[in-house]
Amino acid sequence: MAHVSDLPGPLAGRVRDRGSGRGRGRGRRDDLRALLWLSPWIVGFAVFFLYPLLATVYFSFQRYDMFTLEPVGLLNYRYFMEDEAAWRAIRNTLWLVAIMVPLRVLFGLGVAQLVTRLKAGVGVFRTIFYLPSLVPVVAGTLGFVYLLNPGTGPVQAILSAVGIPSPDWFGDPAWSKWGLTMLALWSVGDLMVIFLAALLDVPKQLYEAAAIDGAGAWQRFYRITLPVIRPVVMFAAVTGVIQALQYFTQAMIAARVASGSTDSAGSVFTPGYPDQSTLTFPEWLYHQGFRDFAMGYACVLALVLFAVSMMFTLVLLRQFRGFAEEEA
Repeated sequence: MAHVSDLPGPLAGRVRDRGSGRGRGRGRRDDLRALLWLSPWIVGFAVFFLYPLLATVYFSFQRYDMFTLEPVGLLNYRYFMEDEAAWRAIRNTLWLVAIMVPLRVLFGLGVAQLVTRLKAGVGVFRTIFYLPSLVPVVAGTLGFVYLLNPGTGPVQAILSAVGIPSPDWFGDPAWSKWGLTMLALWSVGDLMVIFLAALLDVPKQLYEAAAIDGAGAWQRFYRITLPVIRPVVMFAAVTGVIQALQYFTQAMIAARVASGSTDSAGSVFTPGYPDQSTLTFPEWLYHQGFRDFAMGYACVLALVLFAVSMMFTLVLLRQFRGFAEEEA
């Protein structure tokens, strides 16, 4: 067994200092220095995450209307289990996660593939596909609802001219979520740019070798393109799921415009028009907290949203880590 004296001079000195008072003092100084550098993050974490989370848990056991507090125990949680609108909002949000997110990822990847195969006018088409993602969300939603309006919209006029019936995209519960999905596909330019950069980074030598071996287009995509851009696909999926779980503005504006309601005096607007088909969970949370001032119950909804978001994030990150290990 090696003795301290057998170690090189500087290393032996550090080992002796570690067990002495001088070593312990140096360790404390290192710890204080590390805490000093970490203090901005610690303060930010405590103020902007930990405290709001603990406050949300506390208020979830209260009847709180922004002015008065009344302990109610688990009453808010029991009400959540019986709230049909909340469960309808959960189903709608999960529909967006399961349908809209995969379609948006596939459509963005398809558009990027199309742009990479163009021989001329690449810059023009890239600009055309990217411009909708620069439109403000409210303005884009207003314009999209107008375009798809079955009575006065130009899409209806074009489809009628060729003898194709147009559904009431934002007025029919069977089509409303598909209307929101089309809106998401229209503004897919942000994903298109990310996928375009990833596709251009795939080595062309791999395609040439595969073509020599007789691989078809689908085999080249599945065996070469997809493995190389897999981290980008996972990034698009993770961010898409997070955005879908926070889906609020587009659903609120589309429902308000389609229902014909405004913020004028005497107007009544029920979120989720038509028939709660576009009611998302963040929208119901906002309605309970800032329209009905049921802040205690809104805190319960916020905790549920936090738990579901964490669950999806952990599952997706676990899948991403598995893909990364396969690549290694």
